[in-house]
Amino acid sequence: MNLEKFYGSLRRGANFLVQLSSKQKNDALYSVSHAINNSRKKILEANAIDVKNAREKGMSESLIDRLVLNDKRIDDILESIKIIIAQTDPIGTSDKGWYTPEGLQIRQMRVPLGVCAIIYESRPNVTVDAFALAYKSGNAILLRGSSSALNSNRALVKAIKEGLKNCEQNGCGIPEAIELADSGDREEVSEILNAVGKIDVVLPRGGANLIKTVVENARVPVIETGSGICHIFVDKSANLEKAVKIVENAKLQRPGVCNAMEVLLVHEKIACEFLPMVVKNFAGRVQLRCDEKSFNILNSIDTKDNDFKIIKRSSESDFDTEFLDYILAIKIVCNVEEAVEHINTHNTKHSESIVTESVTNAKIFQKCVDAACVYVNASTRFTDGGVFGYGAELGISTQKLHVRGPMGLTALTSTKYLIDGDGHVR
Repeated sequence: MNLEKFYGSLRRGANFLVQLSSKQKNDALYSVSHAINNSRKKILEANAIDVKNAREKGMSESLIDRLVLNDKRIDDILESIKIIIAQTDPIGTSDKGWYTPEGLQIRQMRVPLGVCAIIYESRPNVTVDAFALAYKSGNAILLRGSSSALNSNRALVKAIKEGLKNCEQNGCGIPEAIELADSGDREEVSEILNAVGKIDVVLPRGGANLIKTVVENARVPVIETGSGICHIFVDKSANLEKAVKIVENAKLQRPGVCNAMEVLLVHEKIACEFLPMVVKNFAGRVQLRCDEKSFNILNSIDTKDNDFKIIKRSSESDFDTEFLDYILAIKIVCNVEEAVEHINTHNTKHSESIVTESVTNAKIFQKCVDAACVYVNASTRFTDGGVFGYGAELGISTQKLHVRGPMGLTALTSTKYLIDGDGHVR
């Protein structure tokens, strides 16, 4: 598919958007929200086709969960738009200002990035989240979702464009601000990654292979969002009842998402007591891939198989794998320092957590673990733009330049300096 026809319209859209007031952008988002709600039936019908196709192709149920839309999830999408509307528009705000000794006034003002592209997998809610955040922050956006969500994305983008056209005459709606690359051709990705001068930034959102492809092949700037090899370390001082609940939530609530726990680290002093509690709580729902010490503890426990032996010896690769499934790697460590070393060696800089009653160990963990989000006594599942108050997110950035962690409105902005003089020369 040739995307050239989109680049010009997206640039025009970005140029129009930068001139809109916060109220005008909010009015357009209100109109889009109404259009999505009015198109609910068509969107759900399109999504049902995608889900049916995915199941026929053998997609795992944990990944299908990311694909599914229902009335509640559409309600959540609309609520996200509402929250974004209520947020302060970062565009035009001055981060700081000062006068030079020569009398020049300098202001650093926040501005849009311009034309953004997002390449993402499965989740059709990302289609709306990315659009709403881009529009409010004054950016045009090119969406390239996965083929598994193609019908859902087409229906959602159609509703978004209808919402923008409905308020186009009053200057609020800019239909050129969004386009969907929907041919399903993999060459689209390569074309986007090489659109130098046409795309200002690209964001990959999905699994490790997608992110690696984008980072290694892009000739345009990339904001790297990370796959999630997330760990929870249960310290020797942990409240074990609290720890069991945290581990269950982190692994089982939605195992197919990037902030789900993939590796459980357990202090050797409490492993014999805690690990059987985990197995009992999981009740055969999770395959456990254990290092030698944890395998020896758990192999003697009477468990029932669910189409697989639920307790297995781990391989080295298990500690470097984002399973996105009902699979959990387990390792026993001797102290918080070993836990930190293991995490920093194997993680993807996404989200990590310690369960402990030791203030000292909590401080060591939060100070030394290299990740975008580091928790104490909480599930990694809280790493989310909505939970952080952003309404939605573009993804979880795991890099250290420009932005890190859940990305909201300011993630799609930069700054420029405005300098006012009065005949000044140097």
